[in-house]
Formats: sequence, structure tokens, C-alpha cells
Amino acid sequence: MDDEGEMNGPGPRTADAGGERRWRLAIGADDEASAALSSDDKRLSAALDALYGDGASAAASDPRKRRGGLGRSAPRVAQWMGDIRSFFPAQVVQIVQKDAFERLDLKQMLMEPEFLKAIEADVNLVADLISLRSVMPAKTSDIARTIIADIVAKLMQKLEQKTAEAIRGALDRSKRTNRPRARDIDWQRTISANLRHYQPEHKTIVPEKLVGFMRKQRRLVDLDEVVLCVDQSGSMASSVVYASIFAAVMASLPVVRTKLVCFDTAIVDLTEELSDPVEVLFGVQLGGGTDINQAVAYCADRIERPTKSHLVLITDLYEGGNGQELLRRLAALVRSGVNVVVLLALTDQGRPGYDPAMAGSVAALGIPVFACTPDLFPDMMAAALRREDIGAWAAGADIKLVRAEAEAPGANE
Repeated sequence: MDDEGEMNGPGPRTADAGGERRWRLAIGADDEASAALSSDDKRLSAALDALYGDGASAAASDPRKRRGGLGRSAPRVAQWMGDIRSFFPAQVVQIVQKDAFERLDLKQMLMEPEFLKAIEADVNLVADLISLRSVMPAKTSDIARTIIADIVAKLMQKLEQKTAEAIRGALDRSKRTNRPRARDIDWQRTISANLRHYQPEHKTIVPEKLVGFMRKQRRLVDLDEVVLCVDQSGSMASSVVYASIFAAVMASLPVVRTKLVCFDTAIVDLTEELSDPVEVLFGVQLGGGTDINQAVAYCADRIERPTKSHLVLITDLYEGGNGQELLRRLAALVRSGVNVVVLLALTDQGRPGYDPAMAGSVAALGIPVFACTPDLFPDMMAAALRREDIGAWAAGADIKLVRAEAEAPGANE
């Protein structure tokens, strides 16, 4: 208890005082006059009460009943977000933010510059900003674009190297060169060849020559083609963000041809925008219904060499269009040689809601159906490009696949 007292203000705390402090923080009781709470405790209690107190639910249904909560003022919300960030780590802050959006309808606050500057940025925020961009004032839209660009840049930095290493074409290790690219240097042979150039005063080797691998030259016609077909309905928002970034990374690699197609009841082909992932995200239209069959038909029409093509369909499989025709179309793609993979989500959580009946029917076609986290996506994509058994890969990565239904309409048609 002594440690607790030191952490929460000057002066010793008794066991009873510590218990009262925890109790008041837990129940959110009126505590302005309580000696058990320090000034920081009262700030914390007020910040949590603004969201989880009795006034929160009332305010959500009737703005006139707001009780000392977040109010309608963007500067007040900015202060509240600052308080939350000072008490909790980023992971908890993001959870609290999500609760605030849902309980207090704070999406309107995303249109306020002061709020955008205060909020903790993450993938979910990108999705919210994209969904609201058409109604944002010009000043706020500029700030939103800057925030999105910053988040995308951080995600690109995090994901690009692993994706490139996993997917880039194999090196021809039978041939050597003394003028290798930086990523193709054979460091073990380079160090061995330059040991005589060791500099004791610097405790390092200054290489006189580099030894590396020559890269296989591949013609454009020989390249595998990857089509990312992404459901942009509201429930798939975070998956759209990650898929767009991965598509942009893959499009920058000279060893695969990458296409990005987003859909709801309409289809948006964003392939030509892949050089700029921020523009890709601003081309996404989050929300609306879902016509998976129509989107798969669009992709199928643009696959020229089935045995060199990979279709990664990212959707929760809640089909608003023709489900039976979708199954027949997927079955036809598999028979033609297209490597089809269905991801129920591409998110950090990896626990999606999806249509179990449709997922089981798709799995019965021999198509692997599962959720994937962004950190595993590059390895999954590399395994798909090598035409490995994705089911075996998933098992090795401790990923649970959807079980196949006993019979799937369209499987044998």
C-alpha cells in the first residue's frame, strides 16, 4: 500500500483510503469532495465518467440530457482525449476511442480539426476518416489527408520489407556478381573475401569488393498475377485499409503483376492508382451492400492466364447478390487453374464475423477460407505464389480454417 500511496500523491495512504480510492474509480461516484482521490485520480474519474457514466447513454439518445460529459465542443473533446492518453497506453486509448465513437456518436467530431489533432491515430481511424471524407469541410479534409498519409507511411515502413522479402523472385544462386544490388549481397562470402581489410581501430571490415547473387531476368509475360478483390462494405473497413497498403507494396515489386479491385454493390478498379496508397484509400467507398458474385465475375473476366493467376478474395461472405452463382463461378475458377484464397478478414484482431454457411460451401470447393492478420499476410502470399498447400501453411501458422460443408452447390457443375 505504501507504493500505492507514493504513486498517487503525497502523504501516506491507509488500507481503507486505498480501498475507497479503487472503489470510487470503479463505480464513478461523485468524488469532488473525496479525500481518497488525488487531483490526477479526479481527472481520470471525470474522463471515464464522461464516456461510461450515467450521462453517456442518455446523451446518446437525447443531447439535451448531457451531464458534464464530452459536450459538443471540439476543444473540450481534445482535452478529454489528452487526459485519456496521459493515463492509458496506446492500445487502451484506441479501445476507449472506439467506445466513444459508438456510445456518444463522436463521428461528427472527426470533422473538427481540433479533435483530429488530439486523437490517437490507427487503422480504424483511417477507415472512419475515409467514410466521412465527402462531408468534411475543406480545412478538416486537408488535416485528415495528412493524418492518413502519416499512418499509411508508418504501415508501409512496417510491412514493406517483410512483404518484399517474402514475395520477391528467387535469386539465381548459381551465378555470382561483384556488382550486386544491396539486397542481393552475399554477406558471408563478402566478409570472407575481405578479412584482410579488417580495421582494428574501428573494429570492422572495410570491403574492397562485394560478392552477391545475380538476379533472374523475368519477362512481363512470365510474371504471376495477383488480384486482390476486397469487400468495401462497412464491416470490412480495416481489411480494406490493410489490403490497399499490401497491394501498393506488391505493385512496387517487379516480380508480380498486382491488381486491386474493391466492391460493394458497385466495383472500383484501383489498379492504376497503386503507385500512391493514399490516393487508393481516397478512392475507396466504404459502406453499402455487398455483391460478391458481381465482383468475382469482373475479376474472372480480366484473368488471362489462369495457371499463372492468384485471386485473393477478402470478404465476410455475406452475399447480397446471387450466392449460388457465386459458388459456381468460384468452382469454375478453381477448375481453370486459378489459385483462389478467401480471407474472411485482414485485421490485427483476426476474429471476424462471417456467414458460416457460405464459408462452408466455399471451403467445400477446395478453397482455403480463413482470417489472416497483417503480419502473416506476406508469408501467406509467398506460399500462394509457390502454389503450396495453403491449408498446410495455415496449420503451421496456427490458423484455423473453415470446415467444408458436406455438399457445396456448384462444386461439380
